[in-house]
Amino acid sequence: MDLLVNRAGTAIWAGLTMRCALGRAGVSATKQEGDGATPLGRFAIRCLFFRADRLARPETRLRARAILREDGWCDAPDDAEYNRRVTLPYPASAENLWREDSLYDLIVPLGYNDAPIVPGKGSAIFLHLATPDLSPTAGCVALARADLLRVLAEADRQSQVIVD
Repeated sequence: MDLLVNRAGTAIWAGLTMRCALGRAGVSATKQEGDGATPLGRFAIRCLFFRADRLARPETRLRARAILREDGWCDAPDDAEYNRRVTLPYPASAENLWREDSLYDLIVPLGYNDAPIVPGKGSAIFLHLATPDLSPTAGCVALARADLLRVLAEADRQSQVIVD
């Protein structure tokens, strides 16, 4: 089963239509690091990271791992670990996955720019929780908590996010 996402901020999963947040710069077929755009394309749903101090392990068939305080994601294009999970503190630029807000209480890394990784093409493209008002993201796809939990409960390793 796939999550179909359109430019207007609508997502469809198993016949259910829901609202979603996309990048502040819209969507792009030529995604670049830091441009604020959500990439167009088909992206595998890789696994789940979750904040075990804030919620129980969600029901899912995906591999799941609790987020640790030292978890980060490298966003430095010239670093060997670009677009990969790293341990903080990290010598190059890296986003902290343990956030004070709730946006990263559930993180699903998408298969964007990871096979192979192209420096500068964009990093940390996730499916994650949206703000209550569905504010734009830095390039990710974000859903309301109930909607993301439903997707997680039904997703498997063949599931994809398709942004068109």
